[in-house]
Amino acid sequence: MKNTTLITLISLAALITAACGGDYRQRAQGLPSEVYVLMDSSRYEGPLEQALRDVYGEYMLTMPRPEPRYDLKFVGLRTQADLERAQKHRNLLIVATIDEESNVGAYLRSLLSEEVQQRVREGGLYEIPLQDRWYRDQWILIQTADTPEALERRIRNNAGAHLRSLHAAELNRWTEEVYRRGEIKDLADSLFTHRGFSFRIQHDYFPGVDTTDFISVRRYLEDNDRWIWVWHKDDVDDLDFVTNRWINSTRDSLLQIYIRGSREDAFVRTDYRQEYQTELLEINGSQAYESRGVWVMSDFSMGGPYLNYVFHSPEQRRLYMMEFAQFSPRYRQRRFLYQFEAMARTFRANPEFDPSAVDTLRQD
Repeated sequence: MKNTTLITLISLAALITAACGGDYRQRAQGLPSEVYVLMDSSRYEGPLEQALRDVYGEYMLTMPRPEPRYDLKFVGLRTQADLERAQKHRNLLIVATIDEESNVGAYLRSLLSEEVQQRVREGGLYEIPLQDRWYRDQWILIQTADTPEALERRIRNNAGAHLRSLHAAELNRWTEEVYRRGEIKDLADSLFTHRGFSFRIQHDYFPGVDTTDFISVRRYLEDNDRWIWVWHKDDVDDLDFVTNRWINSTRDSLLQIYIRGSREDAFVRTDYRQEYQTELLEINGSQAYESRGVWVMSDFSMGGPYLNYVFHSPEQRRLYMMEFAQFSPRYRQRRFLYQFEAMARTFRANPEFDPSAVDTLRQD
């Protein structure tokens, strides 16, 4: 029975064809931040599963309630239905040693030419991406090696590049989801013309604070409050002076002034009791600082996650600080942080901006 199933699976793989011209295939399925792991059940609860959980399921500690980066769903391969479900998934890892005697191992080999298989056996190849192989919008990665020990090492040591590619795929999906119901283009255009910058604003945000160098927008619900603010500093030539301490102190001073609670003496500040991280990365071809952590009211009455960015416009000689934050004690917050990341990547500075054109966002 096992051999019959194995032959069926390999035969199915041979029927796969690529679409010609435009891709009119159905979109891949799956929940946001979910990764299907096609791996033989004999590997469960062993070193390979642990390596995958450590890499893809690493907990995000910069949140009030830490959540894994991705939710891993381990599945075996026993029937045609198992294969079809795996092939439909938007994020799919296929994990087996190259000569593994299992249905997953046989299926993995059916996807690779003899030349590629030999390169794996010789230690020259370990990861093979198969983007959009069966459906549109698919992130697929084969991870293999000649021994389980070598495969575990490669999963851990080569994590960075694969996490970045998976993250990029997820952000593209989140961008589509965030703006699916529309966006406030008039406000975005006004910002670009009168303030020198813009970003795509989700349809249900409303203008908040509006000063010469600071603006905010807010989406208020009692149990799911979100806000975004942008501050700028002129006559800045580069980001060389920016440090983690500078980011935190600048944030805290702005928060104390502009992001306040209902009580007169209450304001938002960084919760330094919690984990916080700052990373220099590239966004839309330019360097930017991304900081993550937890905010808290000065009276400790509430708190939530924040995501902060520092951008620089060389044409304007201007530094921008942009922050997203949320209060949602009833909901898991990872998906909202992904939405914030997607929105941050729509930020752009107007290279032809004239500072004398600064005007209020509220028009009569």
